Amino acid sequence: MTADTALSAGWRDHPRYPDPAIEALDERFAPYMIFSAAVERLYTGCRWAEGPVWFGDGRYLLWSDIPNNRILKWEEETGAVSVFRKPTDFGNGNTRDRQGRLITCEHGARRVTRTEYDGSITVLMDQWQGKPLNSPNDVVVKSDGSIWFTDPPFGILGNYEGHRAEPEVAQAVYRIDGADGGITVVADDVLGPNGLCFSPDESILYVVESRGLPNRKILAYDVSADGQRIANKRVHIDAGPGGTPDGMRCDVDGNLWCGWGMGTADLDGVLIFAPDGDKIGRIALPERCANVCFGGIKRNRLFMAASQSLYAVYVNTQGASGG
Repeated sequence: MTADTALSAGWRDHPRYPDPAIEALDERFAPYMIFSAAVERLYTGCRWAEGPVWFGDGRYLLWSDIPNNRILKWEEETGAVSVFRKPTDFGNGNTRDRQGRLITCEHGARRVTRTEYDGSITVLMDQWQGKPLNSPNDVVVKSDGSIWFTDPPFGILGNYEGHRAEPEVAQAVYRIDGADGGITVVADDVLGPNGLCFSPDESILYVVESRGLPNRKILAYDVSADGQRIANKRVHIDAGPGGTPDGMRCDVDGNLWCGWGMGTADLDGVLIFAPDGDKIGRIALPERCANVCFGGIKRNRLFMAASQSLYAVYVNTQGASGG
């Protein structure tokens, strides 16, 4: 990152405290706000930023720039940004497994991969019943080591974020067993499965239904006692007209921090929902936010991949472990 790029990263020269971009919509959000913490733009220059994932052992963040077919790296100590990997087969969602390895959803190769410690890449799944996946989108890893991911067709609709192709399998949410690699479909009843995450105790799986009718929704499922199945599908949050939830993560109190935007500019940013589904807070951004993750030394810094840029803000909570 050049000196000019570093200077242009901050999207406001003189932020006010408290930052008016961070808004409490319910008194329950007030304890999570920090008076002297403002939203910062860490980098700009992407075409569609997605999939942030924190590496605490290296104090850096990785995130995808899908159309540019690359994964970028931001270093906490220096603020330097570099290309971590290019090409990436149009990588989208990222997370880490319980051994600290990078897990990536790839639109181009229509697969989920693991980056080993030596940098080599292992294919975890690229087909279902002999047919290629659609375009794996987002991914989380449960404490038992199982990998859960969504597979909508968004990455094969054109040649901008992947390669145009016709879907050959139904849209679904998959689980890859952490012990034997066995694969199961845990949900095939979601219209446009997108972002997903577990509640802090892993008893609930949240899934964004990004093609829900008449509105997009965040669904909730109960996770079975053995951690292998889900049931009791229900609408946890109705996004309402124009609402566009995308990627999301839970904090330790069970609040959902959801990337949001697209409908109108006043929706762009992050919306925060209490465990009961009530909207309690908002972080306004000048761009639509696609996905978020918690990071920093104390896991109390929210990183937001938003359209062309990467943003961050300190909050008075911590991200739930895993994911």
